[in-house]
Amino acid sequence: MRRRLAAVAALVLSIAACSTPTEVRQAPAGESPFVYVQNLDVITDWDPSRSYSNEIIALQNIYETLTVWNPVTKKSSPRLATAWRSSPDGKTWTFTLRSGVTFHTGRPLDAAAVKASIERTMKGQTGASYIWNAVSGIRADDAETVTFTLKYPVPLDLVASSGYAAYIYDTQAAPDLGKWFQEGRDAGSGPYTVASWRKGKEKELTLKSYDGYWGGWSQPHYRTVEFRVIPDPQRAWKMLLRGDVSFVDRLNPRLYAKASVTPGLRTSERASFQTMMLLFNTAGGPMADVRVRRAVQKAVDYQGIIQALKGAASPTSGIVPEGLPGHTPGRAPKQDLVEAARQLQLAGYGPTGRPLRLRLTYAEGDNDERLLVTRLQATLRTLNVTLDARAMPWNAQWEQGKKRGQDIFVMYWWPDYADGYSWFGNVFHSAEPPVFNLAYLKDKKTDALLDTLPELTVTDKAAAQRGFTQATSRILDQRVAGALPWVVNYQRAYLGGIQNYDDNPAYPDVVFVYDLRPAG
Repeated sequence: MRRRLAAVAALVLSIAACSTPTEVRQAPAGESPFVYVQNLDVITDWDPSRSYSNEIIALQNIYETLTVWNPVTKKSSPRLATAWRSSPDGKTWTFTLRSGVTFHTGRPLDAAAVKASIERTMKGQTGASYIWNAVSGIRADDAETVTFTLKYPVPLDLVASSGYAAYIYDTQAAPDLGKWFQEGRDAGSGPYTVASWRKGKEKELTLKSYDGYWGGWSQPHYRTVEFRVIPDPQRAWKMLLRGDVSFVDRLNPRLYAKASVTPGLRTSERASFQTMMLLFNTAGGPMADVRVRRAVQKAVDYQGIIQALKGAASPTSGIVPEGLPGHTPGRAPKQDLVEAARQLQLAGYGPTGRPLRLRLTYAEGDNDERLLVTRLQATLRTLNVTLDARAMPWNAQWEQGKKRGQDIFVMYWWPDYADGYSWFGNVFHSAEPPVFNLAYLKDKKTDALLDTLPELTVTDKAAAQRGFTQATSRILDQRVAGALPWVVNYQRAYLGGIQNYDDNPAYPDVVFVYDLRPAG
């Protein structure tokens, strides 16, 4: 379910030309809400231990983690923890907690609560709970000190900043906590708490300020946050122009250019950690032949697609985007139709061989993915390959993918926390049954290499980088498990009166509303 968010985050708002007012009307000063619009349901799972999807945009305003990733320093910064230290061997981590913090339930957020929260998440073994796999024990030393003992060293301060499964919550909020959460309740410590949730409605979720928030409310802040579901992109754009909504998370290049010169609007553009992926079925069907996989990989028009996206995408280099550990520079992919035809011929297909038919699935309604698929269909047709492409709702696509129901699986991926291992450990490590390893790659040498990376990231960064480089080459060049056509560039538009907006790529599509300063 989590990856549906990525597809929606990349959904192009294809809108017919519309008149632009001289200046966008701003929301009235005072108690106006911050209104965030997206195209589909906000909440898929209320349980902070299980959440792995769209609701990150809301939950990051309701719950808090021990640390938060800082895109300027590229390190973890204080959130619920004010300081931390690790032992020389990286196997013991001690966090000092912020004093005076309470949950929305009124109970104190102390070391015992941190221990109980993370232990419940670990026990559930759902969502992104794997981020705590290195933890062998948690100890509450006193009310404001918590110590983690690890089986092997990992950068736990970075792990604790994860966008998923790192939330600290009140495990004593209800006897049946799972059921209690699913009724639309929260047990966080963040600046906002749930005011109302109306599943399936346009105005789906409203948050209100938590008066006991440790950060205080003496400065100007939004006291109300609304999340609205508006599937019609033209209507959403017009609402932004009227000042009825505050924030639109993605515009197509034409509208982004228009927004950038529209009085009363601000825009934000930055590279993301979100990659587009074509995952090849390495386990069965015609693409079990590595030559067929290599042919498709070489057939992708990487440069042409990026040009067509007009600023909404950047070239990839390897698997991990630039700015994260594990990135491998100098590996931008290029189309090579001569080599694609040669590989098909070696496999018995191609222009002078047997015709080949491949099945591809992609996210329904995603215009960027549709552009990729349409261009790939046209290219492969010249090579005597028919690409049967099917657009599907994410949940249906994912379920079919887990059953090995296609030759090529199209999806977005971004890291759970700001580190390159997420791509390798989740997407390309052996997994049975498959969850996100939708290339079904099962390779002992690759697994053995990947299993060394979390520890090396702490103990020997140079060796870790060599390992990432070797893993990248093995997955893309030797096993040819997929192709990565682009990295998404986020392009946002929001009301000009809003101050202090910062797009943090480690938290896709999240607006940390408390940090904003409203107009007036």
